[in-house]
Amino acid sequence: QVQFVESGGGLVQPGGSLRLSCTASGNIESIEMMGWYRQAPGKQRELVAQITATGITNYLMYVQGRFIISRDNAKNTMYLQMNTLKPEDTAVYHCNIVPRGDSWKSLPYWGQGTQVTVSS
Repeated sequence: QVQFVESGGGLVQPGGSLRLSCTASGNIESIEMMGWYRQAPGKQRELVAQITATGITNYLMYVQGRFIISRDNAKNTMYLQMNTLKPEDTAVYHCNIVPRGDSWKSLPYWGQGTQVTVSS
């Protein structure tokens, strides 16, 4: 089955930017909706941004206007451009299929993700 590998995280100061990449082992064109999730210590995992196969996007209200999700189906890769980063954005970021009814379910294995740390 398809697998995802996240990269691009790191340490950045408040106000800085990072670009995360999610590379799939297989074709992603047929995946109707993919998304970026994040989980901070002691917190539940939350969906940060989602994107359909044709590029329709939605964002968590707290990142709206700062983050941009995109996907390049030809490269089997999804991206998350994160601008104006805040300390509260600190978390491990994962990518996955976004569940939709009975047609799509997230992969049960979330992998290692990529760590984003925003601190002075």
